Amino acid sequence: MENNTINTEILNDLIEINNDRITGYEKAITELSQEDSDLHSLFSEMIMQSNRHRSALTQEVQVLGASADTGTTTSGKIYRAWMDIKAIFTGHDRETVLNNCEYGEDAAQKAYKMALETEGLSANLRSIISEQQADLRASHDRIKSLRDHVSS
Repeated sequence: MENNTINTEILNDLIEINNDRITGYEKAITELSQEDSDLHSLFSEMIMQSNRHRSALTQEVQVLGASADTGTTTSGKIYRAWMDIKAIFTGHDRETVLNNCEYGEDAAQKAYKMALETEGLSANLRSIISEQQADLRASHDRIKSLRDHVSS
């Protein structure tokens, strides 16, 4: 029973991280200039990716007989507010948007790493979470590469 509680908490934390990611990329899309239309499709792809992850995690929460979280994390809300404030001072340039997105991707990686380090995580969930982490790492690396290309 305790493992079900732990597994449910971990899954719900990751659902919230994916909700943060969706909201963050939706916000990033609104910050793009016309010249950055290439990022619009990339960010839309990231949103779809998190929707898929959230759906898979939600299904696992339901298998455990619990309800999935639908909100975002407090830190995610704080991060988005910071992103709003920073945009006021720095504008909506490509590098700033990519820096903010990389910050969010770093947070997602940290959350997935912490989830995988939790004792009591079932083997099935460990496998699902590991696959999602690898998928998100590829996204992180794409964002970082684009950001590095702009700043060089």
